[in-house]
Amino acid sequence: MKVDIGKLGKLDRRTLLIGGGVGVGLVVAWAVWPRTYLPNLTAAPGESLFGAWLKIGTDGHVSVAVPQCEEGQGVFTALPQIIADELGADWKLMGVEPAPLNPLYANPLAAQELFELALGGLPEQLRKSHAARTGLMLTGCSTSIRSFEDQLRHAGATARVLLCKAAARRWGTEWQSCDTAGGQVIHGNSKLGFGALAAEAADESVPGDVPLRTGEANRLYGQPLPRLDGPAKTDGSLVYAADVRLPNMVFASIRMGPIGETGLVKLDRAAANRIPGMLAVVTTSDWVAAVANNGWAAERAIDAMRPRFKTPDAVINNDSIADALNNALNADGARLHEAGDLAADFRGAKVVNAEYRVDVALHAALEPATCTASYADGHLSIWLPTQAPGLARAAAARAIGVSEGAVTVHATMAGGSFGARLEHDVAGQAALLALKIGRPVQLSWTRGEDMRHDRYRPPAIGRLTGKLGAGGQVSGLLAKIAAPETGRELATRLLGSDPVVQASLALPGKGDPSAVAGAEPVYGIPNYAVDHHPAEIGVPTGYWRSGAHSYNCFFVESFMDELAHVAEQDAVSFRMAMLGNETRLARCIQTAAQLGGWQGGQPGSGQGIACHAFRGSYIAVMAEARLDGRKVVVERLVAAVDCGRIVNPDLVTQQIEGGLLFGMAAAIAGSTSFTENVADVRDISELGLPTLASAPDITVELIRNGADPGGVSELAVPPVAPAIANALQSASGVRFRVLPLLSDVE
Repeated sequence: MKVDIGKLGKLDRRTLLIGGGVGVGLVVAWAVWPRTYLPNLTAAPGESLFGAWLKIGTDGHVSVAVPQCEEGQGVFTALPQIIADELGADWKLMGVEPAPLNPLYANPLAAQELFELALGGLPEQLRKSHAARTGLMLTGCSTSIRSFEDQLRHAGATARVLLCKAAARRWGTEWQSCDTAGGQVIHGNSKLGFGALAAEAADESVPGDVPLRTGEANRLYGQPLPRLDGPAKTDGSLVYAADVRLPNMVFASIRMGPIGETGLVKLDRAAANRIPGMLAVVTTSDWVAAVANNGWAAERAIDAMRPRFKTPDAVINNDSIADALNNALNADGARLHEAGDLAADFRGAKVVNAEYRVDVALHAALEPATCTASYADGHLSIWLPTQAPGLARAAAARAIGVSEGAVTVHATMAGGSFGARLEHDVAGQAALLALKIGRPVQLSWTRGEDMRHDRYRPPAIGRLTGKLGAGGQVSGLLAKIAAPETGRELATRLLGSDPVVQASLALPGKGDPSAVAGAEPVYGIPNYAVDHHPAEIGVPTGYWRSGAHSYNCFFVESFMDELAHVAEQDAVSFRMAMLGNETRLARCIQTAAQLGGWQGGQPGSGQGIACHAFRGSYIAVMAEARLDGRKVVVERLVAAVDCGRIVNPDLVTQQIEGGLLFGMAAAIAGSTSFTENVADVRDISELGLPTLASAPDITVELIRNGADPGGVSELAVPPVAPAIANALQSASGVRFRVLPLLSDVE
């Protein structure tokens, strides 16, 4: 489908994506797309397929297909647990495998939240069909449970009914009188294992109405079951991308040019050839790779070549980034959220102003970018950790000029990601190397290369203005956010060839909703506005765990604390008075304060609090922190969490604890400066991350309820930084408004 933007006339995003105009053409195009897709799971000998999600073997094992990337968050346990609960399976016989690339496993919710600017305006049905049409299998934005719970429950329930029908046929009874538990079908004193029934059950017909399991007996949902990936991670048998070994495989290391328009201009091939094990040098316009019979030799060869690149004309450094943000903030912005009449509320009033800033943050995942590629007989196979296997396939196919159908993706587990594995430069590079070398190639970026060519969490400035009304509560709030249009950049880079995305991004308008996510107040403030001031900083940015919520929560929750001080009110009471109907968040604040022994944020207490509502979940964090010279010491973090219905409480607790430490790392370190288009940080040791010795005491309280599950994996990240900053204010009397904290102190 071709869309000529120049002939559309004056359109807005709503007209295009929902109403008439070219939107009608888009609807027609999707209407003829197939509505059903056949599962392409492969059954091993002795296994029977039960739809797109699970297989059962004659030995009773149940294998679940998981379309999400396991990057430490526990998705290889949580999703099978949903099926096991509905199926009545034996947890000791549960297994998991990565789902194949198939539109059945598309994740429209993640697509909407990751690419809000490009896809968020689509009606729900069209958004779902677009995700399926483009095969958008995505892991991100805390959507795994929220996206797939219903499908998994029905898959487990359907398999349970089929097993009951097969058993009932043997026993000469009604299937409705049978039940399952512990991997067996049960009817009175009669029992049959799943394995003995699987082949017959797979041939049974599915009734029109498949009942979901009810009652509390023999339930696995909500239980702290052990992780399925735990044993293999513990004994080292789990295969990550760097563990892949293929016959005749070689190893490659790469060096890329600085940020911006650059090019390779010089290298010393002779020096590389003197390295034992060195095999070949491959160059493109903007990178060079050394290929050797071992990874150590490849890295030594890259260093020996001393490649030189053209210095880009547009110089990027700390000053240029700061200037771009300041200029954007002082220019006109786009109003993306508003309520009430802020202008009238501010007119002639005494207001409170504060300005906050966050610097660039790195992903710094434990596992650098890695991909193994093998090209033979016109077909390419790649092994890599990926949050978007379809996009990885497209990147690899594009790099060597083959169709996507000629590429097979083998998704491995990821050693962390935090959004970094949405990017697939390494897939294209490995594919090209395999094509040119004619042998399987494993390409691993060095730690320095991974940091120099990250898609960074963008820097931002928040200028907030507030007015205190009657009773000392906030009657008006203006948040002006200067930040890059990371959502536009991400959609262009990852989905830029999609005509729907092209049409959406080409529409007139200014401002990126993803850049101000989390700035819209959760409090009952009658008059507020949120403006985005797009900044072009020259540094490539991407999705980073919790997105813009990570900095906008810092802006808003730090400012709420400042307003509480101006109003001469306790920070907890100040927030509680404005929450109105947000009872779930109010309970989180109360719980965190009670568990933490809140002392009112009095001077010298070293206590601070912050809260956030995010992706259907709620959290409050109380921090105890102090200054030790020019060092921030965080002694305690207390979190109260309401994330709705919980599949596995241990996984939730692990994610909250990890998120607290991740957010703390970004609050006190985890950033990089830039010198002449190159990130200055080259190694994890330079980031100043918290260690086991400096990690705070952590308490996590899960508030149970029966609400729909909310997001968890990113939930704890946003409120940590403001809680620590607020704690430092009460400890020292000084307000710190820059992240990383103390980075602006001479």
